[in-house]
Amino acid sequence: MNTNQWMSLLGLANRARKIISGEELSVKEIRSGKAKLVLLSADASANTTKKITDKCKSYEVPYKLVEDRHLLGQAIGKEARVVVAVLDDGFAKKLMTLLD
Repeated sequence: MNTNQWMSLLGLANRARKIISGEELSVKEIRSGKAKLVLLSADASANTTKKITDKCKSYEVPYKLVEDRHLLGQAIGKEARVVVAVLDDGFAKKLMTLLD
């Protein structure tokens, strides 16, 4: 996985306002069907990991794990972030190929 590529793409999606960050907001977007992909940091708490993965499975939203919360936050120009929901099909598909 090329870290710089997915981080750059996520930053671009952020500038295009096609992402939502934060646990509660991401869950809301998953429920509404707007989330196309969820990025979850590997160092998230067990509770958060279970909550997000269960929601993703029940609403059939794909999710990917990234190394840590600092990389995820850095990619979108913010402090550490644990969960990011991508709201655009194009960005979601490309991120999935980069994170595989």
